Amino acid sequence: MRFFLHRSMQALLLLFGASLLAFLFSTLAPGNYFDEMRLNPQISSGTVAALRAQHQLNGSLPIRYVRWMNSVAHGEMGFSFAYNSPVAPLLWVRARNTLLLTTTATLIAWLLALPLGIWSATHAGKLPDRALTWTTAGLLATPDLVLALGFLILAVRTGWFPTGGIVSLGYDSLSLLQKTRDVAAHMILPVATLVFSALPILIRHIRAAVVEQLDAPFLRVAAAHGLSRRTLLYRYALRAAANPLISLFGFSVGAFLSGSLIVEVVMSWPGLGPLLIEAILARDLYVVIGGVLFSTVFLIGGNFLADILLYWADPRIRSGAPST
Repeated sequence: MRFFLHRSMQALLLLFGASLLAFLFSTLAPGNYFDEMRLNPQISSGTVAALRAQHQLNGSLPIRYVRWMNSVAHGEMGFSFAYNSPVAPLLWVRARNTLLLTTTATLIAWLLALPLGIWSATHAGKLPDRALTWTTAGLLATPDLVLALGFLILAVRTGWFPTGGIVSLGYDSLSLLQKTRDVAAHMILPVATLVFSALPILIRHIRAAVVEQLDAPFLRVAAAHGLSRRTLLYRYALRAAANPLISLFGFSVGAFLSGSLIVEVVMSWPGLGPLLIEAILARDLYVVIGGVLFSTVFLIGGNFLADILLYWADPRIRSGAPST
């Protein structure tokens, strides 16, 4: 319980720091949403001044931050100038789409990376291992943008997959099973892009962790006592490699999130990525801050999940002993 309390306090402090920095950098950036209104001769300077006062942009930076924190406490997260509505409902819809995309891609990537990484480790130095290493090296050298564009070209030329959006026209008239299939079809390309971009890194880390444990002295002693290689691998090596792999899982959540923002823009997936781009171009201050805050929550959530798995997997953490 003390372990989770400590991690929760760290998460809250990190969230507070991220909100403070996001608010500071966004408000200190040159220009704002109402600057373009001043260039419009049909809008008087008095109207612009009234709008600034209405949205409480005339106060000092600390006062504005306190007002924004008050709106966060009330579930609004500020007011969107472009959409003329509270920020939280706008972000929540997009955040659900981003969360659906990143969660699916994370699960698929790990389900593929674990057996491939373990298989590569058990064949270290052999031809299959070298072939897989060359393949992952090629994928590592390919930018996410190139992967996304390649999948888009494939979809356009073959017509096998829908391009853009999360649902098709007439989605509301479909049955539950048809709706599920429709969403799954729209997810194939962005999920595949995220999986192929993250898979090489995961495979290499898993391979390195398992190879290190297979060469550990305690496993050599166990092998000398006649234990089979399968027993050494699944009963001892994987357990010893669990801690770094669980930590890698927490970090991979952040990697999937940052990669998904680019993929969402390229593939027109209605997530946080396109909304943030639009908000930055329109200088919609509170949407930008809210988007950064939602992304931070996802990152903290992934690391917190990794902490829970570490607590379950490592008895030294549960007993409070130093995990050296």
